[in-house]
Amino acid sequence: MKSFDYSSIKNYRTYAILAPIARFVIRIIYRLKIAGTENIPTEGGFILACNHVTAIDPVILATGKSRPVHFMSKYELFQNPVVCWFLTRLNAFPIIRGSCDKTSVYYAIRIVKEGGILGIFPEGTRSKGGKPIAPKSGVALIARAAKADVLPVSIYSEDNSKLFTKLTVRFGKIIPFEELGITDSGKSRELKDASRLIMHRITELWEEGHAD
Repeated sequence: MKSFDYSSIKNYRTYAILAPIARFVIRIIYRLKIAGTENIPTEGGFILACNHVTAIDPVILATGKSRPVHFMSKYELFQNPVVCWFLTRLNAFPIIRGSCDKTSVYYAIRIVKEGGILGIFPEGTRSKGGKPIAPKSGVALIARAAKADVLPVSIYSEDNSKLFTKLTVRFGKIIPFEELGITDSGKSRELKDASRLIMHRITELWEEGHAD
C-alpha cells in the first residue's frame, strides 16, 4: 500500500492538536458520560478493544484517553488522498478486511511492542442494532504475537448513537495476556476462544448501560 508509510510508528502533532477539540465537540453533540478511566494503564503497550457502533467511534474513544491511540481503519478510506492524509495524522492506519494483510498486522504488533496503544473493533464492522456482535479472530491473533494485555471498552446508547442523545463510554479492567489462554503454537480454536472472551467482557460492560 504505497499511500501509507509502514516504516516506523509515528505520533503526529495533529493528533495532539485535534484531540482537545474532538473532546469539546463530542461533548456538545452527545450527552457523554465516561466511566472506568481509572482502569486505563498510564504506560506500556496494550490493545484497546471496543464494540463498534458509528463511524466516529475512534473520536468518541479519544475523549477518554490522554495517550494517543492508533486505530485500524478500513483500506477503502485511505484511497482518497485528502482523507488518507487526515487519517494518517490522526495515527490511524489501513487494513484490508477479509484478507491476510500481513503488512498492516505487523504494523499493529509493532505499535504494542513499542509501548503504544492499538485500537481495535473486534467485530470487524459496525453493529447495525447497536448491540455487540460476534468477534473476528484478529484481535487475538495480534494479542498473541505482541503478548499484549487487552483493555475492554464499551460504547452504549439506547438511541443508536443519534446526535444529542445520551452516550456512555465504559472502560473495563485490563485482561492480562495470560488470561487469554493463547499459546505460541495454539490452533485457531484458541484464537476464537480468546476473541470471544474479549468480546464477552466488552458485552458485560455494555450491559451495564448508562453511567450515572
